[in-house]
Amino acid sequence: MQNGFKITLGELEADLLQRLANSTGDILEDVPLVENLERSKALSLEIAEKMAISLDTQITIKESSEVYRPAASRGALVFFMMNELYMIHSFYRFSLDSFIIVVQRAIDIVAAKMAPKKKEKEEPAEGEEPVEEEPEEEEEEEDENKEMSPKTLKIRVDLLTD
Repeated sequence: MQNGFKITLGELEADLLQRLANSTGDILEDVPLVENLERSKALSLEIAEKMAISLDTQITIKESSEVYRPAASRGALVFFMMNELYMIHSFYRFSLDSFIIVVQRAIDIVAAKMAPKKKEKEEPAEGEEPVEEEPEEEEEEEDENKEMSPKTLKIRVDLLTD
């Protein structure tokens, strides 16, 4: 998107300069030129806002990826160790798919450990019918969208590393 924005800004600038160079007489009386200038200004302001949002997103992504660097380093170590196991015996040949399975299993285990404990359903007494509760989808969505605290994130990375 950043490159697309830069290209669009360059095209707007080139078009505006070409129109200014080819205009004759008073440029304030050239209505198409003034309208094009207004459109260019509005579009460039919109692009500037989007680029600022994009820059913030890039910073957030970079910070997040740095937090997970220890787990990534350990993952790389495990991958290369699995890749070299064939030297012990040919039986120990592993593919990238098998490594991905190991990583996904680790992520699932950590997610299960980090998931908040749900309230256990009460068992109905004898003779009573079980009460069906409506699913709490909204609460689950809110839990997934919550940002982790630095302490929780560190615990997650440590669990992933282990």
